[in-house]
Amino acid sequence: MLKKMVSGAVLMCAMAGTVSADMVLRFAEGSPNRGSRAVAVEHFMEEVKQLSGEKLKFDIHWGGALLDYKTMTDGISRGTADMGTMLAAYTPQKLKALTIGDVPVGSSDPWVGTRAMYELMTTNKVTQDLLARQGLVYITGYSSTGVQFECGKGNEIRTVEDIKGKRIRAIATYAKVLDELGASLVNLTAGDFYQSIDTGLVDCSASYLYTIRTMKTFEVIDNVTLVNWGQINGFATLMNLYTWEDLSKEEQAIMREAGSNAVDYAAKLQIEEMELVVDGLRTGSIGKKVTVYEMADEEKAKLEKAAEKYARDWIDSITKDGVDGQKLWDEYQVLLAKYENERDTKGYPWDRK
Repeated sequence: MLKKMVSGAVLMCAMAGTVSADMVLRFAEGSPNRGSRAVAVEHFMEEVKQLSGEKLKFDIHWGGALLDYKTMTDGISRGTADMGTMLAAYTPQKLKALTIGDVPVGSSDPWVGTRAMYELMTTNKVTQDLLARQGLVYITGYSSTGVQFECGKGNEIRTVEDIKGKRIRAIATYAKVLDELGASLVNLTAGDFYQSIDTGLVDCSASYLYTIRTMKTFEVIDNVTLVNWGQINGFATLMNLYTWEDLSKEEQAIMREAGSNAVDYAAKLQIEEMELVVDGLRTGSIGKKVTVYEMADEEKAKLEKAAEKYARDWIDSITKDGVDGQKLWDEYQVLLAKYENERDTKGYPWDRK
């Protein structure tokens, strides 16, 4: 009888724990807590908290304090944090599924890109299995927005010919393309670019409008060339697989809902910020006046042409892992076209009545 009473008490405690226990998820962020993407991350966390009735909460570590972009994949896989935001370019072999988003394509629209990636990563069993092999689950995604060129004093990139000989910081496939076009690549994180261009270690960076304000690079650059060349979509918040499996079905559904909503929210903020940054650079209202050029369409076409072969490289590379790379690539292109068409016919979600 005593054993039964003890067992019953333990069972009641266990049941009470499953009903009332809160879960605090440790969240690692490689970027600082400023800029539009940081706002989007905080919005995602707040929505999860509200949808779960505050049963799911977060302990976030900004600016690489817990894990930086180079250590993020291994750190989340091993449980150093429950979830974190990763750039596939830093660990491409482990995040090969995500690298599909880093191959330059015609679209540089952040909403189109992240919507296509979100659907591919959350509905395609192949991509889900590839991430699961690394102990990871896709939660939400971001876009770098289109690639632009930031340059220091005495340097500028207005044509493809100007790339030759320049010491340029770039990542992913964009670095490979620029290398072929004669650039001298410098391996730096976005966070290191500020000091590097200030000291003359690099001449230019293939970077993005939203990071100009986030990283405050407007303080040290001399000019920006608007290219809107492709975008980095291998940029996502992923969760440790075992943490994900510890969530109830209802909690997983909350993560999915908030993750999908975060795509629209982040894209809206980025599109608005891109316009503000360009205006701020031209007028000086951002903190300093910076010369803004626009690359001619025929020069941008040369960049896109130089990048075309990398789609085949990606397909061949992932096919070696036993995946039908062509089928996956084709599905991604269909999704990009789907959301391009939706934007063109219906407008962005936040503009619809």
